[in-house]
Amino acid sequence: MHIEQFVSNAVTRSVEALYGPLAGESIQIQKTRPEFTGDYTLVVFPLLKRSRKSPEATATEIGQRIVADTPEVEAFNVIKGFLNLSLRSGFWGERFAEIAADEHFGQAPATGRTVMVEYSSPNTNKPLHLGHIRNNLLGYSVARILEANGHRVIKVNLVNDRGIHICKSMLAWQLYGNGETPASSGMKGDHLVGKYYVEFDKHYKAQIKELTASGMSEEEAKKKAPVMQQAQEMLRRWEAKDPEVYSLWETMNGWVYDGFDVTYKALGVEFDKVYYESQTYLLGKNLVDEGLSKGIFFRKEDNSVWIDLTADGLDQKLLLRGDGTSVYMTQDLGTAFRRFEDNRLDDMIYVVGNEQNYHFQVLKLVLKKLGYQWSDNIFHLSYGMVELPEGKMKSREGTVVDADDLIADMVETAREMSQTLGKLDGCSAQEADAISRMVGLGALKYFILKVDPKKTMLFDPRESIDFNGNTGPFIQYTHARIKSILRKAAEAGIDTGLAGEVSYVPEEIGLIKTLCDYPQTVRAAAENFSPSLIGAYVYELAKSFNGYYHDHSILREENPAVRAMRLRLCAQVARVISLGMKLLGIEVPERM
Repeated sequence: MHIEQFVSNAVTRSVEALYGPLAGESIQIQKTRPEFTGDYTLVVFPLLKRSRKSPEATATEIGQRIVADTPEVEAFNVIKGFLNLSLRSGFWGERFAEIAADEHFGQAPATGRTVMVEYSSPNTNKPLHLGHIRNNLLGYSVARILEANGHRVIKVNLVNDRGIHICKSMLAWQLYGNGETPASSGMKGDHLVGKYYVEFDKHYKAQIKELTASGMSEEEAKKKAPVMQQAQEMLRRWEAKDPEVYSLWETMNGWVYDGFDVTYKALGVEFDKVYYESQTYLLGKNLVDEGLSKGIFFRKEDNSVWIDLTADGLDQKLLLRGDGTSVYMTQDLGTAFRRFEDNRLDDMIYVVGNEQNYHFQVLKLVLKKLGYQWSDNIFHLSYGMVELPEGKMKSREGTVVDADDLIADMVETAREMSQTLGKLDGCSAQEADAISRMVGLGALKYFILKVDPKKTMLFDPRESIDFNGNTGPFIQYTHARIKSILRKAAEAGIDTGLAGEVSYVPEEIGLIKTLCDYPQTVRAAAENFSPSLIGAYVYELAKSFNGYYHDHSILREENPAVRAMRLRLCAQVARVISLGMKLLGIEVPERM
């Protein structure tokens, strides 16, 4: 049951019984604020023209009618122009029974919509770093949330496996690598290739310094540095399918993919399909020809192709270089076309950092001008950067926070803190390993996903692994605590199915209300592409349960029917915590 809709319908019936059919006046229902008594509040101001009475008198009149007409509403109170309605305890008991009986609680029926979510999008010249972690976690969680809303979701990765930056790593390995391989060095393949990207930059800077010392301008030195010229020559040879360069490219990219797979598995993310830029960068050329023939694009004297978007408040945008080679926009036009045509997509979501806001604005506009109406269904999920207390990260200088190192550090820190707090007492070595990994990754994921995607965030590893406060471990421990209660009840042979008339204490009604909010929270998270809404919800549920557990006996409750109800309530809270955390890609432990 959609409770707000139920209350709204009841209010509408009573208002129309008092004042006649409504003609455009809005029935404004909202949750009653915590400082007032009630469950839902009607704002009466829009109805004063009908009642021709003061706000207080109008609210009182409507409240009396609702209580008389609607058995589910047991009381009301009036605060100025606000009518606060209280639903009877039995009403919430019925809602609780519905939740417990609903095997698919929080899961919407199939909508028939197909949505593609692109995330990760790494370059094959370096390992994944902290920024990639936010991207992957955000994309994967949004995909899960959309699935929970009944959509068919296709999770995709576009790997940037070509271009000058890839050639820099390849050239540095050729010049300075002495045949080093992942096997010979014991390094993960992506780390090894990243090492040579840093090596290229070191030699490049040294050559620029040498050339400027001999009197050359810095701008010219950057172009004339021998390693840069060699890298550009290598790119030309790659585009010409030179067998030697192509073979090296395939070998080194293979090392990187093996390394990426290990990181993705450790992070708990996956993809349904992987696209490679080397296979997609030519796709857009046909669209560029189409735009030229329609007069939407124009060619400059150097043979390059552009679109003029100044009338749209933007600028001129390059779509194809003079030598016929494609740019990112060429590739993205073609890839978008191919994805919509091949998969009959209803929506396409790109999870990409906010530095690409302009790029996606242009992409949508160009496709719209080409006549593709589905361009309206492209959405750029723009997210802020992740910063550290020490400042920003730079890949070229090797100062990034490596994803593998961070995951390992989080797991180790989780182990240390869990042991210190006695959370691993009585666990086997295998259980301790599993819990440490679950808590370490849960801390990392929750800390990142609880922040609104649009905001730049500061990541503090130690702050994220705290068993108190708004953290993943706090929620995980709450789940483990409830599971412990339920195990003890089972071991004691307590019948949790025992029925009987029970009265609910306010904290129990509060928990049931929060459980009722779960489906609409999942809907709101999908509408806003915001896992942070799920994070905030699950934290509030866990926090409310801990307050309830502190103040009320569960296993020692003397009334068997009340005890059974409380254990059923515990089970549903644990279930919804698990469901919500699963949408964030976070596992919850059975014991801790």
